[in-house]
Amino acid sequence: MTKPSPEVTDQAPADAPPADAVAGHWVERWLPAGWRPYARLSRLDRPIGTWLLLLPGWWAIALARPPEAELDAWLILLFGIGALVMRGAGCTFNDIVDRDFDGRVERTRLRPIPSGQVSLTGAWIWLVAQALVGFLILVQMNALAIWLGVASLGLVAIYPFMKRYTWWPQFFLGLAFNWGAVLGYAAVAGRLDWITLVLYASGIVWTLGYDTVYALQDKEDDALIGVKSTARLFGDRARLWIAGFYDLTLLGLAVVGWMAGLGWPYWIGLGLAALHFAWQALTLKPDDSADCLTKFRANRDVGLILFAAFLLG
Repeated sequence: MTKPSPEVTDQAPADAPPADAVAGHWVERWLPAGWRPYARLSRLDRPIGTWLLLLPGWWAIALARPPEAELDAWLILLFGIGALVMRGAGCTFNDIVDRDFDGRVERTRLRPIPSGQVSLTGAWIWLVAQALVGFLILVQMNALAIWLGVASLGLVAIYPFMKRYTWWPQFFLGLAFNWGAVLGYAAVAGRLDWITLVLYASGIVWTLGYDTVYALQDKEDDALIGVKSTARLFGDRARLWIAGFYDLTLLGLAVVGWMAGLGWPYWIGLGLAALHFAWQALTLKPDDSADCLTKFRANRDVGLILFAAFLLG
């Protein structure tokens, strides 16, 4: 076991969940005590990240299918399982890299590695196990999708280091989290088109918006330990920037709809997404961590609205 940080040892029980865990989650209620730290390491108790990784892939699967074709339910399921395990692998790697930082930030100090619930060796073994499951999912797809899936590992690997060197780590998260749009389109169509690039770019600016909201929770601690983020970069103008990113997301998705010749249900869905984005930007309280977490999690609903729009449009 790794040595618990002094902050954790003095203030929290050894098996305490992180501060941003979902209260009463099945991980805490149903899993044996020895399994819980590994589930927390994979963020199974915080499923919003899995949704945000998954949804751009689902958008692309719905978009790329031929006219009048049924949605490929098997591919939808594969992407769901793949998003779950690869998000877990990415979070595990992120926590390995950030273990010293996490122990010094109030919101993350109870994560499994800095709190001593999971050893560094155990975390690496868990990472490899999840990656192997992800690979088994990937090889069910066509050759182009397999190679694109392998290429995504580079994006996953560099992201945890970006907060040390750039004020824009959220951009690099966007590159990794929206790769599913490229992968999903290739898995259905067996090729990549210009529309794939526009969809991917739309997802990246969406991530810049919602992950800036997420980073607002940590801006004071990040300043103390020297971690960079768009939340710190934008300062008092964060709400304006977030609104701008959401506007660019809508613009990009409008271009996608125009390029694909999507029907009126798509545009209704896009309008509903616009209203949701407006609610987020207008009511966001940048200095209220609880409100920032609520608005961040609300982006799952935006993503599901857009998935329905792609399905019906």
